[in-house]
Amino acid sequence: MKDSADIVVIGGGAAGVGALRTLADAGRDALLLEAQDRLGGRAHTVHIAGMPIDMGAGWLHSAPKNPWVGIAEARGFTVYRAPARWGEQWRELGASKAEQQALWHAFEAFMEAMRTPPPSDCAADLLPPDGEWNPALDALSGYINGAPMREMSAIDWQAYEDESIDVNWRVEQGYGALVSSHAAWLPVVLGTPVTAIDTSGKQLRIETPRGSITANSAIITVSSNVLASGAIRLPGHDAILHAAAQLPLGLADKLFFTLDDAGDVDDNAHLLGNPRSALTGTYTLKPLGRPLVECMLGGEGARAMEKEGLNGAADFAIGELVHLLGSDWRRKLRFVAGSAWGRETYVLGGYSHARPGQHAARAVLRAGADPRIRFAGEATSDGEFSTAHGAYNTGVAAAKALL
Repeated sequence: MKDSADIVVIGGGAAGVGALRTLADAGRDALLLEAQDRLGGRAHTVHIAGMPIDMGAGWLHSAPKNPWVGIAEARGFTVYRAPARWGEQWRELGASKAEQQALWHAFEAFMEAMRTPPPSDCAADLLPPDGEWNPALDALSGYINGAPMREMSAIDWQAYEDESIDVNWRVEQGYGALVSSHAAWLPVVLGTPVTAIDTSGKQLRIETPRGSITANSAIITVSSNVLASGAIRLPGHDAILHAAAQLPLGLADKLFFTLDDAGDVDDNAHLLGNPRSALTGTYTLKPLGRPLVECMLGGEGARAMEKEGLNGAADFAIGELVHLLGSDWRRKLRFVAGSAWGRETYVLGGYSHARPGQHAARAVLRAGADPRIRFAGEATSDGEFSTAHGAYNTGVAAAKALL
């Protein structure tokens, strides 16, 4: 490992990779340090039964403006443009057409109410008292934000809605594989967590278990939970660490099952496990036309299932599917992979949300406290947080600011 660089990028997720590529394309002496043994961060593709599976980021959200779409096509990846079917309950299983309409009407009413945030800025305060669909709306918040409504800033959530486009595609070879490929042939050192940054000298001194590196500048792209944990000692950055603590990572975990004998199941068919519970999974049957079932657990559901462990979570998901689809589905499903992002030492969660009253913490984190150190990552984005393209855009912006 070299002991100096002009600019050191800390963290190899979408933000770090975007920053490194921007610096390298400009001809700068840059080096990326990644704590894990792979690139991609919360975009992580694994191969199961010959199929690429995204354990974290999986959707090209806001696809018409998502820079990863162009990067994918330029790198020979295939963009899968079939629309998401999240608003449907396949074959009305577990919820009649009238019940589905009532649920989505309640969600639309909540989203409209959010345009006028309550004095508390707490999203839960916008729910009708004893609303019939409140538990389901909390489940939806879990999938969207990784957290229940009582922990959500309404202003922050609305900022995301204002920036998003409801067109979502996928990458056939995997989003994680795409993010990693963007750093191909660039100077990257894996398995090297940064433990401290000494800012007392003219140059930065970046400490790692493999030795120290001097640099003129640094771009820090680690997650808000890792920052807030103090894993990287940053003297003089108390305001930054406090801001990171106001932008905690919620939980959004996935489970995958191979599907034996899919029968007449539609490609990308969708089911909400229990439309009347906050502790439920959302299921995609035959995602991308593959013989799989993809389950996502968010918010309260993900917290409960991380306590149960992957096998317990898988049993829960199979139970919900069997309840909806029939007992013969128990023999059709085989659990093959799952994520528990809250247990990942160098991530510690899914994606960020602002606590009530704390949307401005994103700007504080982004601004930094030392002109030599820039912060990037999805948590620093005002309206594209929780997405890989938001992370990428902040990494590129941080690199350009140093250039």
